[in-house]
Parts: sequence; structure tokens; C-alpha cells
Amino acid sequence: MKSVTSNQQESTKDIILRTLKQSPQLSVEELAEAVDVSPVTVRHHLNGLQADGLIESESVRRKVGRPYFVYSISEKGQELFPKRYVRLTSRLLAELKNRLPADMVREIMEGVVQNVIADHQGQFENLPLEKRLDYLIDLLGEEGFLAHWQKKEDGYTIIEYSCPYLSVGQKHNEVCTIDKELMLQVIQAPVTQHSCMLEGADCCEFSIAA
Repeated sequence: MKSVTSNQQESTKDIILRTLKQSPQLSVEELAEAVDVSPVTVRHHLNGLQADGLIESESVRRKVGRPYFVYSISEKGQELFPKRYVRLTSRLLAELKNRLPADMVREIMEGVVQNVIADHQGQFENLPLEKRLDYLIDLLGEEGFLAHWQKKEDGYTIIEYSCPYLSVGQKHNEVCTIDKELMLQVIQAPVTQHSCMLEGADCCEFSIAA
């Protein structure tokens, strides 16, 4: 899924998304005027964007006449736009580490994991191991990791190909414990890490003994 930026030639869909980012709850006619295309073209693109889950529609009733729809960018659509969270997160972690002892910072990180697990309480505990692994991969995906698991003769391997904390982790490696802690909480078995992207590896690899 590509990002929407203003640094390259934009498609009509990109312009529609950027327009809704700046001015939510626009009608087809308002979008057509802003994008400078026909309402028919706008409707065509809106159907595609809505099918992809990138925009949402809401019916608005008039005092006279039929109701009409207004469109806004969805949470999924918001993710296409560049964010500046890394810098803020890094500064917040630096401030925490300056003000608090290391063991308290670790406790905060553990609390983050516990909050994530609390949101999923009762959904994975009684699953068989391989179903729990499936659940874990989906959970990691929700947190921004791209991962999969493989069955081996001596157990299982989990491989992460992308890490949402990679930029922050270069200065604050405490965040590197979050994914492994999630694995421990879901799998309820020892997890051994063999490689880490923060150390220059192509992926983060973990193993779980049979």
C-alpha cells in the first residue's frame, strides 16, 4: 500500500484522499469541484476507495429533498499519510529514561505489553499451539510487524521481516523487548531469539522448542 504524498505526481485517488484529509465530510459535488473532475469520475473513485476501506460515507438528511452522502477518510486511510511519531516517541522515551531508573522503564514496557494482552483476554488461551501461533501472527500484524511462523523438526520458528520500532529502537533498544514479550504471553512457552534487525540482520528470528 503506497503512501500519499505531495512530492510526486498524484493520481486522482490520491488527490481525493488528500482533499478528504484536509476537509472531511465532503459531498460528491464538493469533491468534484476540489479535484477538478466530473462527479461521475469522483463517484467511480469513491466506490473503489470505499471498497478498499480507505474512506467512509455518512448519510445527511436535508430539510427538503432526498438525503445525500458525505465522505471522510477512514482510520485505514489515515495510515497512508506520512507521520512524525518516531521523533516524538524517541523524545518521550529519552525523557522517561532521564527521569526514571532503568528497572522502572522496563516495568513500563512490560505494562505496555500487558495492556495489549488485556485487549485480547480470553481469545487465545484455550487454543492449540498452532492456532495460538496463528493468533500471535495476527496480533503482531495489528501492532505493525510483518511476520510468519514455520514448523521445524525440533519446534517452531517465528520470523519478522519488518519492525515498527526499528527507527526508535536504534536509540532506545528497550522497545525491542515488546514483540518477544507478546510471544511469551500468547505462546506460554520459552522463546529464544537468534537474530535482530537492530543488530543488522535481515530479519528477527525466534524459535520455540517442541
